[in-house]
Amino acid sequence: MGNPTTAAAMASASAGRITRDALALGVRPGGVLLVHASLRSLGWVAGGAETVVRGLLDAVGPEGTVLMPSLSYEHVHADQRTFDVLRTPSNVGAVAEYLRTRPGTWRSVNPTHSICAIGARAEELVADHHLDDTPVGAHSPLRKLRDAGGQVLFLGCGLHPNTSMHGVEELVRPPYLFLPEPWEYVVVWPDGRREALRNVRHDFAGYRQEYGRLAPLLRAGTELALGRVHGALCHLVDARALWARGLAALERDPLFFVQSIAP
Repeated sequence: MGNPTTAAAMASASAGRITRDALALGVRPGGVLLVHASLRSLGWVAGGAETVVRGLLDAVGPEGTVLMPSLSYEHVHADQRTFDVLRTPSNVGAVAEYLRTRPGTWRSVNPTHSICAIGARAEELVADHHLDDTPVGAHSPLRKLRDAGGQVLFLGCGLHPNTSMHGVEELVRPPYLFLPEPWEYVVVWPDGRREALRNVRHDFAGYRQEYGRLAPLLRAGTELALGRVHGALCHLVDARALWARGLAALERDPLFFVQSIAP
């Protein structure tokens, strides 16, 4: 059996390294930070997902907030249309799934594209998502992240898993984006109350997402920073720039961020 004191010290050291690396990359203390994370890319991390979360929380500090996607489109589908805020798992990685279950975490209410948050502004940022009739609408925490002047950290996963781009696409509504008719879901709230919710589902049939195309549109240094966090290559993007540059590209070409897949 390992020494608990040694294990705790190693986890603390790993969290400290993540904090220092994130700050060196440009993460802003007191800010709102959305994180897409690949735990595997970080190599061995003492304490696992909790250490990653702890390091990120220390980087933004007590006045900051950390968001992560808790998307559940693989678990809420045509044959299973119930979304349980407390129990429906996410399908976007180990760190995000860990944060979903961590004490103190708030989760927005959307059947397929919920967002988890922890920190000073967590409750505020997730509060109204259920009012949207699309996955990343005006009340989504991702739109609020933009309006708050937040940042998006791609922690060892490249720019592909860029859920914010769905919000940009919803402003333009390219032909691949939505199924023709909304679906009716059942939401189970944390107090056990059940409520019907109509929401349009994203489609993408016949197309592959190509969100890496955003990188050359961003200004290096001010809108996009590259660096390493705990050894993983990371991208840090200014959220307002992401939305502005992405929107301008889609308005020029509605198919800019997808690639047609031959049948």
